[in-house]
Amino acid sequence: MTFPGRWPYRSGMHLIRYRGPGGQARAGLLDGRRVRPVPGIATMAELLALPAAEIQGLCAEAPREISAEFDPASLLAPVDGRTEVWAAGVTYERSMHARVQESLDSADIYDKVYTAPRPELFFKSAAWRVAGPGAPVNARADSEVDVPEPELGVLLNAAAEVVGYTVCNDMSSRSIEGENPLYLPQAKIYLGGCAAGPGIRPAWEVPDPYALTIALTINRRGAVAWSGEAGTSGLRRRIGELAEFLFREEEFPAGVLLSTGTSLVPDLPFTLQAGDEVRISISEIGELVNPVVRGKAALGPRSASS
Repeated sequence: MTFPGRWPYRSGMHLIRYRGPGGQARAGLLDGRRVRPVPGIATMAELLALPAAEIQGLCAEAPREISAEFDPASLLAPVDGRTEVWAAGVTYERSMHARVQESLDSADIYDKVYTAPRPELFFKSAAWRVAGPGAPVNARADSEVDVPEPELGVLLNAAAEVVGYTVCNDMSSRSIEGENPLYLPQAKIYLGGCAAGPGIRPAWEVPDPYALTIALTINRRGAVAWSGEAGTSGLRRRIGELAEFLFREEEFPAGVLLSTGTSLVPDLPFTLQAGDEVRISISEIGELVNPVVRGKAALGPRSASS
Protein backbone atom coordinates (compact mmCIF):
# COMPACT_ATOMS: atom_id res chain seq x y z
CA MET A 1 0.00 0.00 0.00
CA THR A 2 1.24 3.47 -0.82
CA PHE A 3 0.07 6.69 0.74
CA PRO A 4 -0.32 9.97 -1.20
CA GLY A 5 1.96 11.81 1.21
CA ARG A 6 -0.21 14.52 2.74
CA TRP A 7 -0.89 14.20 6.47
CA PRO A 8 -4.45 12.75 6.55
CA TYR A 9 -5.61 14.00 9.95
CA ARG A 10 -7.16 17.13 11.25
CA SER A 11 -5.87 18.33 14.62
CA GLY A 12 -6.74 16.46 17.80
CA MET A 13 -6.87 12.86 18.93
CA HIS A 14 -7.71 9.88 16.67
CA LEU A 15 -8.25 6.21 17.35
CA ILE A 16 -6.46 4.36 14.58
CA ARG A 17 -5.77 0.90 13.29
CA TYR A 18 -2.34 0.40 11.78
CA ARG A 19 0.29 -2.16 10.91
CA GLY A 20 3.07 -2.31 13.49
CA PRO A 21 6.78 -2.96 12.88
CA GLY A 22 6.23 -6.74 12.93
CA GLY A 23 3.41 -6.51 10.37
CA GLN A 24 0.64 -7.20 12.88
CA ALA A 25 -2.51 -5.05 12.84
CA ARG A 26 -2.89 -2.98 16.01
CA ALA A 27 -5.25 -0.43 17.53
CA GLY A 28 -3.82 2.74 19.00
CA LEU A 29 -4.41 6.37 19.87
CA LEU A 30 -2.79 8.91 17.57
CA ASP A 31 -2.01 12.07 19.51
CA GLY A 32 -0.21 14.62 17.37
CA ARG A 33 2.10 12.51 15.21
CA ARG A 34 2.84 9.77 17.72
CA VAL A 35 0.89 6.63 18.64
CA ARG A 36 -0.05 5.73 22.20
CA PRO A 37 -1.30 2.24 23.15
CA VAL A 38 -4.82 1.97 24.56
CA PRO A 39 -4.52 -0.02 27.81
CA GLY A 40 -5.68 -3.63 27.43
CA ILE A 41 -7.02 -3.14 23.88
CA ALA A 42 -5.64 -4.94 20.83
CA THR A 43 -8.46 -4.45 18.30
CA MET A 44 -11.10 -1.90 17.42
CA ALA A 45 -13.79 -4.56 17.87
CA GLU A 46 -12.72 -4.99 21.52
CA LEU A 47 -12.95 -1.23 22.00
CA LEU A 48 -16.43 -0.97 20.47
CA ALA A 49 -17.73 -3.66 22.80
CA LEU A 50 -17.18 -1.29 25.75
CA PRO A 51 -19.40 1.51 27.12
CA ALA A 52 -18.59 4.96 25.73
CA ALA A 53 -17.56 6.32 29.13
CA GLU A 54 -15.08 3.46 29.55
CA ILE A 55 -13.63 4.08 26.10
CA GLN A 56 -13.12 7.75 26.94
CA GLY A 57 -11.47 6.78 30.22
CA LEU A 58 -9.08 4.37 28.49
CA CYS A 59 -8.08 7.07 26.02
CA ALA A 60 -7.36 9.45 28.89
CA GLU A 61 -5.24 6.77 30.59
CA ALA A 62 -3.21 5.87 27.49
CA PRO A 63 0.46 6.18 28.47
CA ARG A 64 2.33 9.05 26.88
CA GLU A 65 5.29 6.97 25.81
CA ILE A 66 8.01 8.29 23.55
CA SER A 67 7.63 6.57 20.20
CA ALA A 68 8.80 7.02 16.63
CA GLU A 69 6.84 9.46 14.52
CA PHE A 70 3.84 7.68 13.03
CA ASP A 71 4.03 6.65 9.37
CA PRO A 72 0.67 7.23 7.61
CA ALA A 73 1.57 4.47 5.12
CA SER A 74 0.90 1.91 7.88
CA LEU A 75 -2.76 2.94 8.26
CA LEU A 76 -5.49 0.33 7.92
CA ALA A 77 -9.27 0.64 7.82
CA PRO A 78 -10.53 1.63 11.31
CA VAL A 79 -12.76 -1.46 11.73
CA ASP A 80 -11.91 -5.11 12.29
CA GLY A 81 -13.17 -8.41 13.71
CA ARG A 82 -16.96 -8.80 13.91
CA THR A 83 -17.70 -5.11 13.41
CA GLU A 84 -20.09 -4.52 10.50
CA VAL A 85 -20.64 -1.54 8.23
CA TRP A 86 -24.20 -0.39 7.55
CA ALA A 87 -25.37 2.58 5.52
CA ALA A 88 -28.31 4.94 5.34
CA GLY A 89 -29.76 6.16 2.05
CA VAL A 90 -31.75 9.18 0.91
CA THR A 91 -30.83 11.19 3.99
CA TYR A 92 -29.96 14.36 2.03
CA GLU A 93 -32.10 16.13 -0.55
CA ARG A 94 -29.30 15.85 -3.15
CA SER A 95 -29.19 12.07 -2.71
CA MET A 96 -32.95 11.84 -3.18
CA HIS A 97 -32.80 13.87 -6.41
CA ALA A 98 -29.86 11.83 -7.74
CA ARG A 99 -31.63 8.52 -7.19
CA VAL A 100 -34.82 9.86 -8.77
CA GLN A 101 -32.73 10.89 -11.79
CA GLU A 102 -31.13 7.46 -12.21
CA SER A 103 -34.33 5.46 -11.57
CA LEU A 104 -37.05 7.05 -13.68
CA ASP A 105 -39.19 3.90 -13.73
CA SER A 106 -39.37 3.79 -9.92
CA ALA A 107 -38.52 7.36 -8.94
CA ASP A 108 -41.43 7.77 -6.54
CA ILE A 109 -40.00 5.28 -4.03
CA TYR A 110 -37.12 7.67 -3.25
CA ASP A 111 -39.49 10.59 -2.71
CA LYS A 112 -41.44 8.43 -0.29
CA VAL A 113 -38.47 7.20 1.75
CA TYR A 114 -37.04 10.73 2.09
CA THR A 115 -40.14 11.85 3.99
CA ALA A 116 -41.16 8.50 5.52
CA PRO A 117 -41.00 7.83 9.27
CA ARG A 118 -38.74 4.80 8.64
CA PRO A 119 -35.28 5.48 7.12
CA GLU A 120 -33.54 3.40 4.47
CA LEU A 121 -30.85 1.26 6.11
CA PHE A 122 -28.85 -1.48 4.45
CA PHE A 123 -25.87 -3.72 5.14
CA LYS A 124 -22.77 -2.40 3.41
CA SER A 125 -19.72 -4.46 4.34
CA ALA A 126 -18.00 -6.83 6.72
CA ALA A 127 -14.94 -5.28 8.36
CA TRP A 128 -12.42 -7.36 6.40
CA ARG A 129 -13.74 -6.01 3.08
CA VAL A 130 -13.33 -2.34 4.00
CA ALA A 131 -10.49 -0.53 2.20
CA GLY A 132 -8.34 1.72 4.34
CA PRO A 133 -6.44 4.88 3.38
CA GLY A 134 -4.40 4.44 0.22
CA ALA A 135 -5.96 1.07 -0.62
CA PRO A 136 -7.85 0.72 -3.92
CA VAL A 137 -11.61 0.96 -4.32
CA ASN A 138 -13.42 -0.83 -7.11
CA ALA A 139 -15.68 0.39 -9.91
CA ARG A 140 -17.59 -2.78 -10.82
CA ALA A 141 -16.55 -4.35 -14.13
CA ASP A 142 -20.21 -5.10 -14.99
CA SER A 143 -21.41 -1.53 -14.40
CA GLU A 144 -21.49 1.49 -16.70
CA VAL A 145 -21.84 4.33 -14.15
CA ASP A 146 -19.95 4.18 -10.85
CA VAL A 147 -19.44 6.96 -8.32
CA PRO A 148 -17.98 7.51 -4.85
CA GLU A 149 -20.37 8.66 -2.16
CA PRO A 150 -18.61 10.72 0.54
CA GLU A 151 -20.31 10.27 3.89
CA LEU A 152 -19.90 10.94 7.58
CA GLY A 153 -19.35 7.60 9.29
CA VAL A 154 -20.56 7.16 12.87
CA LEU A 155 -18.96 4.53 15.10
CA LEU A 156 -21.55 3.06 17.48
CA ASN A 157 -20.61 0.71 20.28
CA ALA A 158 -22.52 -2.42 21.34
CA ALA A 159 -24.89 -0.23 23.40
CA ALA A 160 -25.69 2.03 20.41
CA GLU A 161 -23.73 4.93 21.92
CA VAL A 162 -21.82 7.24 19.56
CA VAL A 163 -18.11 6.60 20.11
CA GLY A 164 -16.67 8.62 17.25
CA TYR A 165 -16.69 9.65 13.61
CA THR A 166 -14.76 8.75 10.47
CA VAL A 167 -14.81 9.35 6.72
CA CYS A 168 -16.68 6.79 4.59
CA ASN A 169 -16.79 6.18 0.86
CA ASP A 170 -19.99 4.29 0.03
CA MET A 171 -19.07 3.28 -3.53
CA SER A 172 -22.11 2.81 -5.73
CA SER A 173 -23.11 1.56 -9.16
CA ARG A 174 -25.73 4.05 -10.36
CA SER A 175 -26.47 2.02 -13.49
CA ILE A 176 -27.18 -1.24 -11.64
CA GLU A 177 -29.40 0.36 -9.00
CA GLY A 178 -31.11 2.51 -11.64
CA GLU A 179 -32.05 -0.58 -13.62
CA ASN A 180 -34.09 -1.93 -10.72
CA PRO A 181 -34.11 -0.84 -7.05
CA LEU A 182 -34.13 -4.52 -6.05
CA TYR A 183 -30.57 -4.64 -7.38
CA LEU A 184 -29.44 -2.35 -4.53
CA PRO A 185 -27.31 -5.09 -2.85
CA GLN A 186 -25.36 -5.64 -6.08
CA ALA A 187 -24.98 -1.90 -6.60
CA LYS A 188 -23.67 -1.38 -3.07
CA ILE A 189 -22.17 -4.58 -1.63
CA TYR A 190 -19.13 -5.93 -3.43
CA LEU A 191 -15.38 -6.34 -2.97
CA GLY A 192 -13.71 -2.93 -3.01
CA GLY A 193 -17.06 -1.17 -2.64
CA CYS A 194 -16.43 0.44 0.76
CA ALA A 195 -13.60 2.53 2.19
CA ALA A 196 -13.19 4.20 5.57
CA GLY A 197 -10.57 6.13 7.51
CA PRO A 198 -8.12 7.52 8.20
CA GLY A 199 -9.13 6.88 11.84
CA ILE A 200 -11.87 7.52 14.37
CA ARG A 201 -12.22 11.02 15.81
CA PRO A 202 -13.66 10.52 19.32
CA ALA A 203 -17.18 11.87 19.75
CA TRP A 204 -16.17 13.94 22.78
CA GLU A 205 -13.81 15.93 20.50
CA VAL A 206 -16.49 16.81 17.93
CA PRO A 207 -18.83 19.46 19.42
CA ASP A 208 -21.41 19.39 16.62
CA PRO A 209 -21.56 16.61 14.00
CA TYR A 210 -24.15 18.66 12.08
CA ALA A 211 -21.68 21.51 11.48
CA LEU A 212 -19.06 19.65 9.43
CA THR A 213 -17.92 20.35 5.87
CA ILE A 214 -17.59 17.41 3.47
CA ALA A 215 -15.47 17.86 0.33
CA LEU A 216 -15.00 15.44 -2.56
CA THR A 217 -12.34 15.72 -5.27
CA ILE A 218 -11.87 13.18 -8.06
CA ASN A 219 -8.49 13.53 -9.77
CA ARG A 220 -7.86 12.09 -13.21
CA ARG A 221 -4.55 12.11 -15.03
CA GLY A 222 -3.24 15.01 -12.98
CA ALA A 223 -6.35 17.19 -13.26
CA VAL A 224 -9.57 17.59 -11.30
CA ALA A 225 -12.34 15.62 -13.01
CA TRP A 226 -15.01 16.56 -10.47
CA SER A 227 -15.18 18.34 -7.14
CA GLY A 228 -17.86 19.50 -4.75
CA GLU A 229 -18.49 20.57 -1.18
CA ALA A 230 -21.46 20.26 1.18
CA GLY A 231 -22.23 20.19 4.88
CA THR A 232 -23.71 17.77 7.38
CA SER A 233 -26.21 20.50 8.31
CA GLY A 234 -28.32 19.12 5.46
CA LEU A 235 -28.63 15.67 7.06
CA ARG A 236 -32.38 15.19 7.33
CA ARG A 237 -32.20 12.19 9.68
CA ARG A 238 -30.63 12.72 13.08
CA ILE A 239 -27.86 10.29 14.05
CA GLY A 240 -29.80 9.11 17.10
CA GLU A 241 -32.82 8.33 14.92
CA LEU A 242 -30.74 6.25 12.49
CA ALA A 243 -29.08 4.40 15.37
CA GLU A 244 -32.41 3.66 17.04
CA PHE A 245 -33.83 2.07 13.88
CA LEU A 246 -30.60 0.13 13.24
CA PHE A 247 -30.54 -1.36 16.76
CA ARG A 248 -34.33 -1.78 17.01
CA GLU A 249 -34.31 -5.47 16.02
CA GLU A 250 -30.57 -6.08 15.67
CA GLU A 251 -27.51 -6.17 17.89
CA PHE A 252 -23.83 -5.54 17.26
CA PRO A 253 -21.58 -7.07 19.97
CA ALA A 254 -18.48 -5.58 18.31
CA GLY A 255 -20.11 -2.28 17.41
CA VAL A 256 -21.05 -0.98 13.99
CA LEU A 257 -19.92 1.69 11.57
CA LEU A 258 -22.97 3.53 10.24
CA SER A 259 -22.43 5.56 7.07
CA THR A 260 -25.03 8.33 7.18
CA GLY A 261 -25.68 9.09 3.50
CA THR A 262 -24.30 11.45 0.90
CA SER A 263 -25.01 14.98 -0.26
CA LEU A 264 -22.37 14.98 -3.03
CA VAL A 265 -23.21 13.02 -6.18
CA PRO A 266 -21.65 13.84 -9.59
CA ASP A 267 -24.24 14.53 -12.26
CA LEU A 268 -24.96 11.84 -14.86
CA PRO A 269 -23.29 10.59 -16.99
CA PHE A 270 -20.12 11.08 -14.92
CA THR A 271 -18.46 7.80 -13.95
CA LEU A 272 -15.23 6.79 -12.27
CA GLN A 273 -12.41 5.40 -14.36
CA ALA A 274 -9.52 3.13 -13.49
CA GLY A 275 -6.61 5.27 -12.34
CA ASP A 276 -8.78 7.99 -10.77
CA GLU A 277 -8.03 9.18 -7.25
CA VAL A 278 -10.92 9.79 -4.84
CA ARG A 279 -10.13 12.30 -2.10
CA ILE A 280 -12.74 12.87 0.64
CA SER A 281 -12.21 15.25 3.54
CA ILE A 282 -14.46 16.08 6.47
CA SER A 283 -13.61 19.02 8.70
CA GLU A 284 -12.51 18.00 12.22
CA ILE A 285 -12.36 14.33 11.12
CA GLY A 286 -9.67 13.85 8.48
CA GLU A 287 -9.04 12.96 4.85
CA LEU A 288 -9.51 9.62 3.08
CA VAL A 289 -7.70 9.02 -0.23
CA ASN A 290 -8.13 5.94 -2.44
CA PRO A 291 -7.10 5.05 -6.00
CA VAL A 292 -9.72 3.50 -8.28
CA VAL A 293 -9.40 0.20 -10.11
CA ARG A 294 -11.96 -1.50 -12.32
CA GLY A 295 -13.08 -5.02 -11.51
CA LYS A 296 -12.36 -7.48 -8.71
CA ALA A 297 -9.28 -8.93 -10.40
CA ALA A 298 -7.53 -5.55 -10.32
CA LEU A 299 -7.82 -5.34 -6.53
CA GLY A 300 -5.21 -8.02 -5.95
CA PRO A 301 -5.26 -10.48 -3.03
CA ARG A 302 -7.05 -9.47 0.14
CA SER A 303 -7.34 -11.08 3.55
CA ALA A 304 -9.29 -10.66 6.77
CA SER A 305 -6.21 -9.10 8.39
CA SER A 306 -5.75 -6.36 5.79
